[in-house]
Amino acid sequence: MRGPEQPEITPDLLLRAYAAGIFPMAESDGAREIFWVDPERRGILPLDGMHISRRLARSFRTRPFEIRIDSAFAEVLDACAARPETWINPQIRALYIALFRLGQAHSVEIWEDGALAGGLYGVNLGAAFFGESMFSRSRDTSKFALIALVARLRAGGFRLLDTQFVTDHLASLGAIEIPRADYRRRLAAAIVRPAEFRRLPPDATPQELLQLCTQIS
Repeated sequence: MRGPEQPEITPDLLLRAYAAGIFPMAESDGAREIFWVDPERRGILPLDGMHISRRLARSFRTRPFEIRIDSAFAEVLDACAARPETWINPQIRALYIALFRLGQAHSVEIWEDGALAGGLYGVNLGAAFFGESMFSRSRDTSKFALIALVARLRAGGFRLLDTQFVTDHLASLGAIEIPRADYRRRLAAAIVRPAEFRRLPPDATPQELLQLCTQIS
C-alpha cells in the first residue's frame, strides 16, 4: 500500500521553511524523498565573533587567489555534493538552483590558476544568511570563502549567519550552538530587516576583508 505522497516542494515553500527555522535534507544523493530538519540546538557563526588564526590571516593576505561571487553556483553546489555521503539529491539541487535564479541563493568562490579551488553556497532572506555547504580542493580554500562571506555579510548589514550544525572545522572559526528558541528569536528579528549581499565592492582587498572580520589571534 502506498502512503500519502509528499507535497511538492517549491522555491516559495522552501523560503517559507527557512523563515520558520527549518531546512531540507535527503538521506542520500539517490533518495527520492526530502525531510525537514529543525535541530534542538542550532549552529550559528556570530558575525562579530569569527576567529582567524594569524597563520590563516597571513595566507589569506599573501596567497594568490581570486574571490568571485555567483559566477559558478551550480559548480559549487555539485562540488559540495561530490563526497561519499551527501544530503544533496537531484530535487534539492534543482530547488537551490531555482533559488539562485531568483536571487535568493548565492555562492562565494575561491579560484586559483583559473580553476575553482573552494567555495560555499547558501540562502539569503532579509538580513539572515543560511549557509548550506562548503568544499575545499586545496588547503584553506573553504576557510577563505568563509572569511569572504563574513566580510560581505558584515558590510551588507546582515544580522545572522546560520551554519545549521557545528563541526570541528566551523567551531575553530568561531561557530557556536544556541538553543532552538534563541535561534528562532534571532531569526525572526533578522528576516524582517533589510540587507544587501552585494554592498561590498568587488575589488575589496584581502586586507580590507580581514578588517571587516574580527578576532585575529
